[in-house]
Amino acid sequence: MFKRILVAVDRSELSEGVFQGALQVAKAMQAEMMILHVLSQEEPGAPEPPMILGMDYSSALSAELWQSYREQCAIFEQNQMNYLRSLAEKATEEGVRAECNLSYGSPGRVICNLARSWKADLIVVGRRGYSGLSELFLGSVSNYVLHRAPCSVLTIQGETLKKGSQPQANQVAAPPS
Repeated sequence: MFKRILVAVDRSELSEGVFQGALQVAKAMQAEMMILHVLSQEEPGAPEPPMILGMDYSSALSAELWQSYREQCAIFEQNQMNYLRSLAEKATEEGVRAECNLSYGSPGRVICNLARSWKADLIVVGRRGYSGLSELFLGSVSNYVLHRAPCSVLTIQGETLKKGSQPQANQVAAPPS
């Protein structure tokens, strides 16, 4: 039986389906949830650090560019945290105890480390369906997590969600007692 479910979300279209799938499982199992978003430079919409190449910028201009970048990062981080809080509120409204965590780093590594330290029974992640060269070049968080997780992993397939079907809690098999 799952009692502690770690759900990893981002801001993609797939994310809402991943959250809903995890919420259904949490409700069915009377489990608590940790909703995680991992910030990384590769994330769409993430602020880009200033590029000062081949030009002789004054230190005042350089400082101004870095200050602007830090402000953009703070706004981006606050927006992500607001998103996580809204998901936690939805879970609470559905009767599921939920907390949220915003971390920086390599998504797969952060997910597995948090699952270990939080003592998660189940990790729920999305899978976009990349394979072959796309997976090689774009990486695969779900693949990393599947091979290194300290607990069971449920992947929500992106193609299934695009077709309009919602994941069902009864599609998840609990590990043998």
